[in-house]
Amino acid sequence: MLELSGDLYKMLKEQVLILDGAMGTMLQERGMSPGQCPELFGIENPSVLEDIHYQYVHAGANIIQTNTFGANAFKLKEYGLKEQVTEINTEAVRIARRTAGHHTLVAASIGPTGQLLAPMGEVGFDEIYQAFSEQVKACENAGADLISIETMTDIGEMRIALIAARANTRLPVLAHLSFEADGRTMMGTDPITALITLEALQPLAIGANCSGGARELLPVIELLSRHTSQYLSVEPNAGLPSLIEGKTVFPDTPEEMAEYALMLRVAGANIIGGCCGTTPRHIQAMASVLKGMPPIKRDYHPLRGLASRSRYILVGEKEPLAFIGERINPTARKKLAQDIKEGRMQMVMEEAKKQANSGAPILDVNMGVPGIDEPAAMSKAVLDIQAAIDIPISLDSANHEAIEAGLKSFVGRPLINSTTGEDKQLEVLLPLAHKYGAAILGLCLDEQGIPADAKGRLAVARKIYARAKEYGLRDEDIYIDCLVKTASAEQAQVMETIQALQMVKNELGVGTVLGVSNVSHGLPAREVINSAYLAMAWAAGLDLPILNPFDERMMDVTRAAAVLLNRDRDCGAFIEYYRNYQSAQPVSPGGGHSICRECNIPHLIEGMTVKVEPKKVPDASPETRLAKDESIIGLLQKAVLEGNREGIENLVYEALNKQQMDPMEVVSQGLIPGIEKAGELYDQKKYFLPQLMGAAEAMKKAFALVKPHMAGKQAQFQGVIVMATVEGDIHDIGKNIVSVLLENYGFKVVDLGKDVSAEQILNAAQKEKADIIGLSALMTTTMPRMQEVIEGVKNRGLDCQVMVGGAVLTQDYADSIGADGYSDDARAAVMTAQRLLGLLK
Repeated sequence: MLELSGDLYKMLKEQVLILDGAMGTMLQERGMSPGQCPELFGIENPSVLEDIHYQYVHAGANIIQTNTFGANAFKLKEYGLKEQVTEINTEAVRIARRTAGHHTLVAASIGPTGQLLAPMGEVGFDEIYQAFSEQVKACENAGADLISIETMTDIGEMRIALIAARANTRLPVLAHLSFEADGRTMMGTDPITALITLEALQPLAIGANCSGGARELLPVIELLSRHTSQYLSVEPNAGLPSLIEGKTVFPDTPEEMAEYALMLRVAGANIIGGCCGTTPRHIQAMASVLKGMPPIKRDYHPLRGLASRSRYILVGEKEPLAFIGERINPTARKKLAQDIKEGRMQMVMEEAKKQANSGAPILDVNMGVPGIDEPAAMSKAVLDIQAAIDIPISLDSANHEAIEAGLKSFVGRPLINSTTGEDKQLEVLLPLAHKYGAAILGLCLDEQGIPADAKGRLAVARKIYARAKEYGLRDEDIYIDCLVKTASAEQAQVMETIQALQMVKNELGVGTVLGVSNVSHGLPAREVINSAYLAMAWAAGLDLPILNPFDERMMDVTRAAAVLLNRDRDCGAFIEYYRNYQSAQPVSPGGGHSICRECNIPHLIEGMTVKVEPKKVPDASPETRLAKDESIIGLLQKAVLEGNREGIENLVYEALNKQQMDPMEVVSQGLIPGIEKAGELYDQKKYFLPQLMGAAEAMKKAFALVKPHMAGKQAQFQGVIVMATVEGDIHDIGKNIVSVLLENYGFKVVDLGKDVSAEQILNAAQKEKADIIGLSALMTTTMPRMQEVIEGVKNRGLDCQVMVGGAVLTQDYADSIGADGYSDDARAAVMTAQRLLGLLK
């Protein structure tokens, strides 16, 4: 196995490698029934599985993937096989190993668990990590050469799978995400955000699979190729499937896929295979045209940055100026400290939203309140902030357990703030940064304290840098804080920090951070000192100051510095912000004239100057800001829109009990406009599924509180919907998301679960007097079950309509089976339901 792994690295430098193709469709052709467990079918029919592997080996695949895609504890539990994870994975790897021989590598296929991570779902890091750890350990022990993580739609789950693989095996890993037609994953992650997060975890290769055909994935590979030296892996479908005369047909021929394989290689792909619909004939055609071809040499621009689930911030001399908002820190802030101590996190979320709306691209998160469970507080704060706003963060704590709790809870790539140059600190925090793919901030401070001069601080920075490299961190993972001394107490050392910063940038080339406001401690007019020092630091090459985004003087300096340092292209951001700015006009003591910038007419000014303040930043971003309505109705709308599950409870109580509002008014004027605005932003791609789900959960909580007060009343928008994944199909994550949204738009949803027969669905619709039946299918082989339900509705004379959805469905197919409605995502499903019941305006 180790020899083959060594061969893998050698082969990748010399040629483009070929992965195999689809497994599920091949198993179905060989007798596996819809709804059967593919992994169990494979080990119960080893000759069938061996033959499929053999066909791919014979077709020219350098790497074959095991039949273990769904062999994790969560998926196997659906078949009553949760206790057989090790047994099933072990046997599947052994079967592949026997077939592969000595010239083909075996990759353990690892697919998603089907669970939604908190705060959207009920499971957290530890449960998902345990499931993946169990699976990858079994695969390595059975003889796998590498791991192929596939079809991940949530960067959070992909991150956990990758962490589990690195921590529990020595195997190289391929990390494949699945992208939608808009170039983002189902959870809203774009390729660059994914790259920044995954590259830090250092898999063998990063790439994509499924996601439509090769033509859809070609732009993804081209984009990744421009920004990484990592190997790139891609497994496209054989096009988007359709059901013709009851048979699933994938449109792309072997010859067409071979043509695209050449284009993918030119785009930068190092490993090329196939996903749904690709057969040994497709792989053979691709292998034939790529045989012996070396990978192309890439001209790439590496990225230094931080990321959240669907947003990234780049840091560097050619990027826009960035900073870290400092306001989520309870030091000397009694109300914030009390909020954290009580576990409410309401002020924490408000500070996060306000800072982001004021332009902070990264937020520092500090839970340092004496006497609390800081790891628990950090975990809750990170989850709540992510539920409220999608933004990269810096985890600020002297408690390494709190840091790790934050690393587990955050989806993306955060900054750890901070370690020192002390050995005991480095030995604890550097491994955490490496394990979780975080960046690390090192303070120029060691056992002897802060060195007085720049050379001494550079020496500490060198030590931190060297130790970080020993632990496997890259240059992009390392930031240094040269530490600001206070001008009031140590004036002679103030400029040593600036000099040290320049030396660190010139010699080490890593990122730099400064807590600028320390310089003015103990002095009057602190904002004057702070802003002047910030300007010096920007000019010296500072990357990330930590500052208060509400300090307008500091923000003025930052906007001006961006222009002067050529970091604001064509001065666009500066001009936009100061478009209506009017500076003070100098006049003589006896008076004078000034040109009014509004009307361009001279006005007499007698012995005084005129100054108009610059344009103020609105208190919320334009796309998410509702009308400035501080009434209880306006606040309810805002709470739903922002997914504020903690604060909405008090608002409902205020509306119903203190203001004695009609419950229907609370729902129709407060809750519904908020969820509708969230839906609009989702349609505009300004919100993504996590934000939409957050809004739905906030509304769900509010509606549960209002409902008891609505006795005898019914909102006009309500209807009854029976939801089910059709017989033979055990995928239900998409259906579950649709159900949550429908409930929170006021529909009564009867969720029958997955693998539900047509008869069960029809019986439930009849019993519940359903207005709509909602059907989901993810596999082309189960799509015909939808038509059975539609025919049953007609035969029974049920007074209900049928809407259908699922990854493999199209509008044409929905029309062909007589469905009343079709939707391709959760938000569209709500609108389809509203249209079917005549509820859309």
